[in-house]
Amino acid sequence: MQAEIITIGDELLIGQTIDTNSAWIGAELAKLGIEVFQITSITDRKEHILSALKHAEDRSDLILVTGGLGPTKDDITKETFCEYFNTTLELNQEVLDEIESYFNARGIEVLQVNKDQAMLPKASKIIRNWQGTASGMWFEKGDKVFVSMPGVPYEMKGMMEESVLPMVNHFFKVKPKVHKTVMTEGIGESSLAELIEDWEEKLRADGLGLAYLPSPGIVKLRISASADTQSEASDLVYNKIKLLQPLIEKYIYGYDGITLGEVVGKLLLKKNATVSTAESCTSGYLASQITSIPGSSSYFVGSVIAYSYDSKTSELGVEPDDLIKYGAVSQQVIEQMAKGIRAKLNTDYSIATSGIAGPGGGTADKPVGTVWVAIASNAGVVSKRFQFGNHRDRNVQRTTVCALSMLRKALVD
Repeated sequence: MQAEIITIGDELLIGQTIDTNSAWIGAELAKLGIEVFQITSITDRKEHILSALKHAEDRSDLILVTGGLGPTKDDITKETFCEYFNTTLELNQEVLDEIESYFNARGIEVLQVNKDQAMLPKASKIIRNWQGTASGMWFEKGDKVFVSMPGVPYEMKGMMEESVLPMVNHFFKVKPKVHKTVMTEGIGESSLAELIEDWEEKLRADGLGLAYLPSPGIVKLRISASADTQSEASDLVYNKIKLLQPLIEKYIYGYDGITLGEVVGKLLLKKNATVSTAESCTSGYLASQITSIPGSSSYFVGSVIAYSYDSKTSELGVEPDDLIKYGAVSQQVIEQMAKGIRAKLNTDYSIATSGIAGPGGGTADKPVGTVWVAIASNAGVVSKRFQFGNHRDRNVQRTTVCALSMLRKALVD
C-alpha cells in the first residue's frame, strides 16, 4: 500500500514555516512498512484542498492531511472535508467539555471560536487531541482512508502516536517492514556503491531494498526488508548486514542515525578521557556537535575560536614566525594549535581545525576548501590535509566530520 501527505497552509509555501511534519510522518509510516508516494503542500483555499484530496484519492490508499484546523476564519479544512464527503458539522459535546476544561484550567476565557472547534463532521471518527483543542478526523471511503490532523507539530505527533498509527495498522493490516541504517564516513557515495556492487545485486535479488542517503562527509546505507513477522524481517536485514560489514568495516562508524559526536562521546566516557577544541574555519561548529550530546560536560572541557593571527599566538601559543612563513592553513600551525589548546585546558585529547572555507581567500597552492585538522594526545600529534569544494557551509560540515572521525580513530587505536 502507499500513502500520501497533504500539508495545508500559506505559511509553508512562502517559507515562513518549515514543513517538519511530513518528514516525521514519513519516518513513522516507514516503520510500519507504508511507502509515502507523494507529499503536497497547498494553500488555505477550498478549491485547492478539494483538488488535492481528489488527486490523492486516485493514487493512494492512505491520505494524511495536516493544517487548517485552528479557530480562525482562514482555517477551512473541516468545512471543506464536509463538502468532499457530503456531510455536515455537528456539535460533539465531549469535545466541547474538554475544550472548556482546557481553557478554564489556564484561566482563559472560552470564546465562541474556541467552542466552534467542537463542531465536527458527522461522517468522521473523531480523533482526540490531548495536547490542544483541534480534534483530528478519520474518514473512510471504500478501501481508502483520509485523516485530518492539526498542523502544530507536537499536537500532530501526539495524535499520530496515540491514535492514528494504531488505527492505520489495524485497518490496513500492514505487513511488517524493518529498516536498518549503516552509517559510513570517509568514502563517497559513488565509491561506496562500486565497492559493494556485488553485495547490493544479491541483496536486491533476495527482495530487500537499499537506499543511499548522502550528506556532507557521511553516507547512510538504509537496508529494508518485509516479511510475515517483525522477527523474520529483522533476521533478513541482520544477515545482509553481517555480509556487508567485512566489505566496508573501516568506513562504518555506527548504525541507525547515531552521530559522530555521540560515538566520540561514548568512547571518551569509556576511556574516562577529556577533549578540547581549537577552531578557526569551523568557528565553534565542531564544539557544538560535541556538546549537543546530553552529558557531554563529563568529557568536553572547552574551546578557543582563534580566527586571527593574534588570537592564535596569544591564546594557543602559535609561533608568529610560523604564521608568517607557512600561513594559518598549514601543518606547522595546525599542530601547534592542537598542542596549545590541550596544554591550555589540560585535556587528554584536543582537536584543531584551520582552513579556507570560502568562497574567497584561496590561492594557487591553497585553493578554497583547503583544510588542516590535527589531533593531539599523550601519543603525540596527528595531522592531515583535506581538499574540499568551494561551498562554505559544506566545507565547515565536512571539516567537522573529518575532525570527529580522526578523534574517533585515535580513541579506538
